[in-house]
Amino acid sequence: MAPAAAPQPPRRIISLNLCADQFVLALADRSQIAGLTRNATNADMSAEADKARGLHLLGQSAEEVLAIDPELIVGMGARRGAMAVLSAHHYPTLDLKSAESYDAIVASIRAVAEAVGHVARGEALIADMDRELAALSSRPGKGRVAAYYQRRGFMTGTGTLIDDLMTRVGLRNLAGVIGKPALSQLSLEELTAAQPDYLIIDSTSERIADQGTEMLHHPILARIPRLAIPQAWTVCGGPAYVLAARSLARQITQTSSGYSGAR
Repeated sequence: MAPAAAPQPPRRIISLNLCADQFVLALADRSQIAGLTRNATNADMSAEADKARGLHLLGQSAEEVLAIDPELIVGMGARRGAMAVLSAHHYPTLDLKSAESYDAIVASIRAVAEAVGHVARGEALIADMDRELAALSSRPGKGRVAAYYQRRGFMTGTGTLIDDLMTRVGLRNLAGVIGKPALSQLSLEELTAAQPDYLIIDSTSERIADQGTEMLHHPILARIPRLAIPQAWTVCGGPAYVLAARSLARQITQTSSGYSGAR
């Protein structure tokens, strides 16, 4: 008996989630992609924005998805309003969970690679990421404390992708040190009293754009060294994790050459 033919990769793939966009762009053939979210080409939000240019961006209606007649929908959980309409048509779906750690990113890569028909491509991407992470300076943060501080004083806590990145480069998350939840607000006075060694900020916050970003430039914070990374690298757990880790490690190494600490 002849072996069964391997299933053909899906020809019309759509993504209904910004984070799913980035996995689909990294792993599917361009010709397979029939639709991405409207923010897929926004470089402030998506690390794969350049790859998305020229591809079809979806609107808000389930009817548009029905017209495409997709062979795979990735990221169903993000558009619950459309689910009731689409589920009745029994389209193959892959509902990705939010990846808050490197291990979760690897699991998502494998799931998407299998679903789009490019398992070997997924394994090659994982191998490249593993290799780049292994090449980083060994824990350049050396146990120093950092706060991921955002507009209006919000701070990102433990159990998050940012926390996972901090741990990878040897930093301790201030939120964990002082017992704050995954997302909390910290006043300027509270932050300076905690004496973190670094502030990690979204790179767009390096300029004052509004009142929300103005507080990040208060003179009281001037003596705390800053590490800046684009939000697009961290808003979703995806292949850009490597870019964020590499950037953090490089910046820590550069600041450490003349490091005296903020404490």
